[in-house]
Amino acid sequence: MLDTLPLLNKIIFPAIHRKAINILQVNLGYRCNQQCLHCHVNAGPNRREEMSLEVLSNVLEFVRRHQIKTVDLTGGAPEMHPHFVFLLEALRQLDVKIIVRCNLTILNEPGYEHLAQSFVDNNVEVVASMPCYLEENVNNQRGGGVFDRSIKALKKLNSLGYAHSDLSLVLNLVYNPQGASLSPDQVKLESDYKQFLADNYDIYFNQLFTITNVPVKRFGSMLLSKNEFTPYMELLKSAFQSVNLDGLMCRYHLSIDWQGYIYDCDFNQMLDLALMHQGKKMHISDANLAQLSNKEIIVAGHCYACTAGKGSSCGGTLS
Repeated sequence: MLDTLPLLNKIIFPAIHRKAINILQVNLGYRCNQQCLHCHVNAGPNRREEMSLEVLSNVLEFVRRHQIKTVDLTGGAPEMHPHFVFLLEALRQLDVKIIVRCNLTILNEPGYEHLAQSFVDNNVEVVASMPCYLEENVNNQRGGGVFDRSIKALKKLNSLGYAHSDLSLVLNLVYNPQGASLSPDQVKLESDYKQFLADNYDIYFNQLFTITNVPVKRFGSMLLSKNEFTPYMELLKSAFQSVNLDGLMCRYHLSIDWQGYIYDCDFNQMLDLALMHQGKKMHISDANLAQLSNKEIIVAGHCYACTAGKGSSCGGTLS
């Protein structure tokens, strides 16, 4: 796989500093039942990295000690972690908001069919990957048959009460561009999604998040192999909006990898740009928020993906 980091490190990005941390994003491992073209994690069925019980305990203790308000679980497919339901229940007992980054198809895989009910039981906010509402585009990006399996999963979530106006179960969808381009207007696209999915499949959701593809790992390697890396970076840089700097997710949350090491964001995690303390990678077992507040964030050229146009974060556009 081609590495974009040497090129990204040559690109200057404005210096930014961390603010008050209120979200912990935890990557439980890189194993996934899918292998999507736009994946910045290089996740797939053959990955074996997963968080140990010891590190899971470190995460829970960090959340408890620092009274973290939101824990955002991601992967790979985080649901494939063998202690996933235990983690949901433990976080629920700590009274934190739980977000799960779900690829949808995992909810109907053999052995995982019970997970949708676990979402309900623990009041999980589901953020589900649905990069388009058209079958051909989804299958081209995520693999044959993924669209139909995603529709089936969305119907299951709706049947359990997700996105019902009288319930608190939140279901948000995520749009990713098909390739080296910026996302369209999020508000307009959300309206199109809602109308199409309701009219054609009787499916409902709360919000749509548009997230720009970041030039790291599998997506970055694809750009290099097609000689599209430089044009894409020029597009991102030309669309830079300084107003988006204040809302960047790295300023308000920390990213934890499957080994327990701490990063400014999930993208830095994939580039192995870890936070350091006394010459070593900072680990969640011995970190505290006082060490981290107001510190400078590690930046490089890939950060332009988050500031281009209306901005991009794990919660959609920034402006």
